[in-house]
Amino acid sequence: MTEAHEFNPAERIAANLRARIASQGPLPVSVFMMEALFDPMAGYYATRDPIGAGSDFITAPEISQMFGELLGLWTAQCWQDMGAPESLVVAELGPGKGTMMSDMLRAARAVPGFASALKVSLVEASAALKMVQGQTLARAGVPVGWARSLEAIPAGPAIILGNEFLDCLPVRQAVRVDGQWRERCVGLHPDDDSRFAFVTGPAIAGDDPFLPDALRDSPDGTLVELRPGDAQVIDALAARFSSYPGHALFIDYGPSASEPGDTLQAIRGHTKVHPLDAPGTADLTARVDFGTLARRARSAGLDVYGPAGQGTFLKGLGMEQRAAALAASRPDQRGVIARQLHRLTAPEEMGALFKVIALSAPGMPAPPGLEPLPG
Repeated sequence: MTEAHEFNPAERIAANLRARIASQGPLPVSVFMMEALFDPMAGYYATRDPIGAGSDFITAPEISQMFGELLGLWTAQCWQDMGAPESLVVAELGPGKGTMMSDMLRAARAVPGFASALKVSLVEASAALKMVQGQTLARAGVPVGWARSLEAIPAGPAIILGNEFLDCLPVRQAVRVDGQWRERCVGLHPDDDSRFAFVTGPAIAGDDPFLPDALRDSPDGTLVELRPGDAQVIDALAARFSSYPGHALFIDYGPSASEPGDTLQAIRGHTKVHPLDAPGTADLTARVDFGTLARRARSAGLDVYGPAGQGTFLKGLGMEQRAAALAASRPDQRGVIARQLHRLTAPEEMGALFKVIALSAPGMPAPPGLEPLPG
């Protein structure tokens, strides 16, 4: 008889990590994140639907339909500015429940000819969320498919969107000790080997390509985060846009310029918990370094627009006018709509912390609502 406790997803990941640490030594933070989030049998994204009021976190598309609607019209405008190609791939990285794409497509139908040009491609790691996305987009009225990675998105002109995608990519951390950068790792707690603890690991080169340039000479005690996943995304976009026109739009939280500090956080049930506690049961994220992202994209030959605050961007696309129109048509929801607008655009809410950046094929018309990166 098989007992129910024999397969506990959280314990499976913890046991795997303890075994790896015992045989290999402490693991880089990025490896811990990768196991906790993407283990195919027990990882956070592989085993659950984490989005919504009753789950672990809520994202902008779940806050208000206005968010996706404006991005749908933004995408349609980009398509028109590209010369309205007969076929356009609209891809979303980490599309959650499919809510944003559904709202985008509903709004985009107002643009003549746009819907008939569309092919939707979703890049999703979670089998559970793929099922939800299929249900959400079952009546989308356009072809919808899934791709295993950014590189596998169908060929052709494309608009690629990622809302709260980059913050989920595994990060490395480095600490400055006696004038030397050292990898921050995850080991076993010295007083209880069933628990995990941060430890200082091996030295890394001062010219490590992922160290933010502005922080290389930081004083002892400084912690910085290195984002190799961002570089992989940029390389994939540069390769794609060397053959096909397009834009990639990313919306995420983080500073415009590189900053030191530990931003790794875990969210379970809308509450912050320790990032090393019960791996696989909480969402792990870290702030996006938009300054390094922009410089790396430009070095790869991409045109860069932004970053801009989410509030400024959404207001520039007409969110206040859309909110007024919705409130006029649904007066019983006027207060709810006002609160949604405030949460998405106010500086003390998501309006300033969240940034918007577009990475584009060279020579493309500027995407709406964003200014070219200076310099």
